[in-house]
Amino acid sequence: MASVEFRNVRKEYIDDKKGSFTAVSGSDLLIKDQEFVVFVGPSGCGKTTSLRMIAGLERQTSGDIYIGDRLVNQLHPKDRDIAMVFQDYALYPHMTIYENLSFGLQNLKRPKDEIDRKVREASSILGLEEMLDRKPRELSGGQRQRVAVGRAIVRDPKVFLFDEPLSNLDAKLRVQMRVELAGLHKRLGATIVYVTHDQVEAMTLGERIVVMNKGVVQQIASPEELYNKPQNMFVAGFIGSPAMNFMDARIRSGMVYVEGAQFALPEQWAGKLAAYEDKEIVMGLRPEHIYGEDFTMNVSPTHQMTAVIQVIENLGSENLLYYKVGSRMVTAKVHPETLAFVGQLKTFVLDLKKVNFFDRETEQRIV
Repeated sequence: MASVEFRNVRKEYIDDKKGSFTAVSGSDLLIKDQEFVVFVGPSGCGKTTSLRMIAGLERQTSGDIYIGDRLVNQLHPKDRDIAMVFQDYALYPHMTIYENLSFGLQNLKRPKDEIDRKVREASSILGLEEMLDRKPRELSGGQRQRVAVGRAIVRDPKVFLFDEPLSNLDAKLRVQMRVELAGLHKRLGATIVYVTHDQVEAMTLGERIVVMNKGVVQQIASPEELYNKPQNMFVAGFIGSPAMNFMDARIRSGMVYVEGAQFALPEQWAGKLAAYEDKEIVMGLRPEHIYGEDFTMNVSPTHQMTAVIQVIENLGSENLLYYKVGSRMVTAKVHPETLAFVGQLKTFVLDLKKVNFFDRETEQRIV
């Protein structure tokens, strides 16, 4: 296996009619050997373009890309020692599963006994032993995806690249395949670069996550750090389901003032917001850190606000209560047995030990 490194990598597309468009803007990142790194972000953020530049399917406009200690800027995709798994499986419909798995090795003129051994090993890892004589049309979506992964495994590449491989599967199969991919990474000790628009996939699979928006890397961190210490409001709002709540706030004499409520600053923030005294900032708090007034954990009873419930979403295991603070809609994730109804004036308890504050102008987290 090998590391992958971007050094000031930029990708720009030029259209004679529309002008230039920057898909990736000056990225610097290091993916360590045997690390599972996920690129995540909304459509058009540059994550797939970044993956395709690693594969050599797109040529960067400037900057350098290294796989291991080898500069691969000018190398053809077949010479980069990578294997890519695509969203649409890309299996040969007229070939059996065995033939699909062995095809790449046959093109590389590998010995027949080596091909057979690697196909059997990959089949065993992925539970495909009983399907080798079938055609792709006889397999389910999840089984076809395992074949696509197996075709990458048999090549024993330095780096595995996954381009939204689970997006065509239903919700139950996606969960199953996430578990299988996580287990596969542990068994193979592989370097995996994975692209998805699904932040749940990113949080459950990635050892580190690269969050992108509009071609710019917003933050590179572990799932825990992204969740607890988002670098800016974009990351805070993108990571987590439902998204983090934002409330307009003002700091004054150790108190936090939001519309219709005021709270004492928690101890860990005391003195850290001196530069923002009497200035408007943004307070961020996740829905799971806003509770009904009957909540009994160690949360200060002074951290309360009262608002009218506007919408209720019953998800079975939890309820989402929506209410307004100023012009912003706020979501509370509460126990399904919490008594609540639309139009109710309800008291909510805020766990300000979990709060984040953001600069209103730059949208960066105040640290």
